[in-house]
Order: sequence, then structure tokens, then C-alpha cells
Amino acid sequence: MDFPRPLSIHAPFPYPTNTTKTTPIVTMASIPTPAPSPPPSTKGTTTTTTTTTTTTAQDTLQPWIETPLIYSAQMSRNAGCNIYLKLENVQPSGSFKSRGIGNMMLEASQSTPPTTKTHFLCSSGGNAGLACATTSLSLPNSTATIVVPLSTSPFMVQKLKDAGAQVVQKGQSWIEADTFLREELLAKDTPGVENVYVPPFDHPAIWRGASTLIDEVVRQMPEGQKMDAVVCNVGGGGLANGVCEGVHKHGLEDGVKVVALETEGADSLFQSTLKGELVTLEGITSLATSLGARTVSERTWEWYRQMKGGFVSGVVTDKEAAEACVRFLDEGRVMVELSCGATLAGVYKDQGRWLREQVGKGVSDEEWKGKNVVVVVCGGSNVSWEILEGYKKTFGF
Repeated sequence: MDFPRPLSIHAPFPYPTNTTKTTPIVTMASIPTPAPSPPPSTKGTTTTTTTTTTTTAQDTLQPWIETPLIYSAQMSRNAGCNIYLKLENVQPSGSFKSRGIGNMMLEASQSTPPTTKTHFLCSSGGNAGLACATTSLSLPNSTATIVVPLSTSPFMVQKLKDAGAQVVQKGQSWIEADTFLREELLAKDTPGVENVYVPPFDHPAIWRGASTLIDEVVRQMPEGQKMDAVVCNVGGGGLANGVCEGVHKHGLEDGVKVVALETEGADSLFQSTLKGELVTLEGITSLATSLGARTVSERTWEWYRQMKGGFVSGVVTDKEAAEACVRFLDEGRVMVELSCGATLAGVYKDQGRWLREQVGKGVSDEEWKGKNVVVVVCGGSNVSWEILEGYKKTFGF
């Protein structure tokens, strides 16, 4: 039987000359975290370095994992440069939110007295809520309540319950659900219990957690290679803020561009760039509800202005994002939700020409072939085969 060719770790496009390094093709599920190999000794001697690792409480309780960085031959051929995929879809909650939400909850838990129970409250029926629920399972003496609007699908409500959270449905919108959480639940004073509000994206501890993604990428890039750009999406800005913070932390602003994608109808950052000031959308019309923040965080806007041309804002349609989800499933056997499809669409768009315009404008074809672009496959849980089939019918592809 012929099996589909999986995404694999290959030498960068357009394949090396002179020295060829062969890596066996393995299925995605068995790909370990890549680690650069030391160069062969040229002096006939071997130097052994012993590293002592100290395990801390944070290491033990850390609610996120180090995810693989793999080279995608298919996407690299399409884009004309080297595309590396940072697989955040394998996080415990199914998305990158395990980093940011997980870090904030971990810091809050460690500052709570051992005899006090920590009650985390989050108003999100999407990936933030699921990350909150999942993280609560890994932290001692903690519980989670997720407040979602009545419009939240039974599909997501059940996922939250399966993750061990108490789910409360209130209001017709996220704002109403969040108001109920703050005014009714957060205000309750229960002896021996400390209530902690977990915002979906707008908190420094969340950005610190998300920045660990870049820490890993810097370590995981093949020896002698550096990243030239990071492509991600932006809803409220938690992920984009973390990426920018990580790039800044490693002193890479001058050499690494951040490309942030939104969908039409959920493009608060892009509209802000057009008007030159922070914009609040009247409403969200995109189907990519995970990107549905009417206003991007102030910190995201500050990063955009601070990095100037190093922070690129882009927009794709819902149809382009949906097509990207289906194409990525065909190519990589990985299912992601529409918001992640927006990121992938930025790479697929116009057969890779859009990405080159943002990252490699003015460089020669040969130079572009050597550029390394990291794409954050943020994952997401609001996806199923039926949902993707629905997109195909809705958009007619």
C-alpha cells in the first residue's frame, strides 16, 4: 500500500550542494525535538562536555511542552524558500495557548499559599478556555471555571467539560460572559479559595510564556542557519506579543521580520495600521472566531510601531484560510482550525509571492532560496472533519 508522504526533516530547499546530509523520513508523530549535531572532529580528538541540570518546581509543573520544529518540503517548494513549521498544535491543550495561559496560571499558583486553593476563572469558549482547563489539571490544588456565551457550540462546551472544567453559559456575547464572570463569580469570597482571573491574551505573564516559543526555535534551527522571519496570526495579540518579545530578547530585531496574519472581518490590527491609530471594530464578521478581538492589545500596537518595518500586518479572506486548512491536512496530515489556517494562507497566498513580497522584497531568486521562515502552526481545537467539510461547501472548493 502506498502511504502519503509525511512532512519530514529534509535538507533545506533547493537541497544542498557539495555535502549532502541524509535524514530518514519519519512520521510526524515520532519526530523528536530537533537538536543540532556537533561537527565532526578534525583533530582526531574528542571533547566531552558534561552538563548538570537542576530541576526546579517550574520545570516539574510546566504546563506546556517543547514542540518540534520541522522542515516542510512541500511548503518550501511552494514558497521558494525554506519553511520550518513550529508545531504548537501538539501542546497539551491543542494550541499555543498552553504557553501563555499556562505560564500566567503557573506564576499565580506559585504565589498562592500551599493551604489555599486556586480557582481560575476564564471567559473564553475557545482555545484560551481550553488551555485554562487543561493547565488546571497539571497544577496542584486548583480548579477552573470557564464562562462562555450561549452562542458557544456544544462541540466546544463538551471539550471544556472533558478537560475537567466547570462550564457556565451566560450572555449572548463574550463581553456579557466576561462581565458576568467579573461581577458575579470573581467577586465571590470563599474561605480558603483565591479567585484568579485569566484573560485570553492581554497580560505580561501570557506574553512571557508565549516568548518561550522563540527560545526553542533559536535552539532548534539547524546548525549554521538563522531564521529570517516568523509567521503567526494575531487575534488579541498574545501570540504576536510573545513572538516579538522573544525576538527582542535574543537581539534579533534587525534580522527577523514578524509577519502577523488576520482574516477579513477580524482585522483590528490591520485596520489600525491603515488609520495610524488603535482601532476598535464595530463587530466581528469573520468565521475565524478565535481571531475575534475587536481591539488588538495596546502592547501589540506598540510592538508594531517600535519594530516599524520589522512587523508586517497582513489579511486573508475566510475562504483563503479555509482552503489553507484543507491543503495543510492533505499535505501534512494535520488538522488545524480556521485561525491557524490564516497563518498558513499567508504562506500559500499567490503561490508564495505574497510572502516573498513581505520578507524578501528586493532580493535575488538565489538569495530568496536561502531564506528561512518559521511558521507557527498554532493549532486550535474548534475543528473537525465535519467543520472542514462545511467550509468546502460554504466556499465552494
